Amino acid sequence: MFPILLLLFIFVPIIEIGLFIQVGDFLGLWPTIGLVLLTAFVGASLVRSQGLQTLRSVQGRLNQGEMPAQQIFEGVMLAVSGVLLLTPGFMTDAFGMLVLLPAPRAAIAKYLMSKMVVKSVGGAGFGAHSFGQSPFEQDPFHRGPFNSDSNGSTFEGEYEKKDDQDRDKLN
Repeated sequence: MFPILLLLFIFVPIIEIGLFIQVGDFLGLWPTIGLVLLTAFVGASLVRSQGLQTLRSVQGRLNQGEMPAQQIFEGVMLAVSGVLLLTPGFMTDAFGMLVLLPAPRAAIAKYLMSKMVVKSVGGAGFGAHSFGQSPFEQDPFHRGPFNSDSNGSTFEGEYEKKDDQDRDKLN
């Protein structure tokens, strides 16, 4: 992973500088600067609107009791798209705009999610209970978070009897 990041940090700026020179030679200095600022502002507003739409989609899936994994992943991709659009450069803007489009974003999210392995950690898991209901309410015989086995539990502890005159002391 480190060699890939190193190559990205070396080659992306070199490509961006080359593109700046080419576009600046074709359009001139001020139109090139204006174009970079325009893509940053347009990209930021598009990221905001797409982000709100994705948030509504996540809420709808949660209300249906489904895991909105793809929508959450697309939300992360929108954040990356925003960073790419705010970074000065034409290549990063092109990649940022590509991720902003719903169809390519969904396809990229599906592809990346197929390459990931998700492991559940903990008790019941996501789909084991309905929303609005505590995980402890789904099992009427569950007596609390400290009861880990069905044979009973022994808790060790110490106690000390205090007199009424020791009531105001911290120890």
